[in-house]
Amino acid sequence: MSGANDIATQIGFDDFMKVDIRVGTITRAEPYPEARKPAIKLWVDFGGEIGEKKSSAQITAHYDPETLPGRQVVAVVNFPPRQIGKVMSEVLVLGVPDANGEVVLLGPSTEVPDGGRMF
Repeated sequence: MSGANDIATQIGFDDFMKVDIRVGTITRAEPYPEARKPAIKLWVDFGGEIGEKKSSAQITAHYDPETLPGRQVVAVVNFPPRQIGKVMSEVLVLGVPDANGEVVLLGPSTEVPDGGRMF
């Protein structure tokens, strides 16, 4: 597996289109003290056909559960569900590392309709 700073292997546009990345709004967030690394449980509403999905994210350096509801994020919605401790994570919320390697969430700079697919 490549390191965080390695350039990934080139892929074709058809490969990119297999990854379904959508925007959603965090509706609920709770501390997840049982996680091995500090994390927050998230419920994200992707609207319409996808609905609300659950995830766990190691974002405690920059975010508090109380401030996350209402924030729009982008997430991969077509990975199979994955058990993360006691939480069944249904989507992968996306972020990038800050200068210290802590996660900063990705999201649109302007409010957009939930469920919109990234292109």
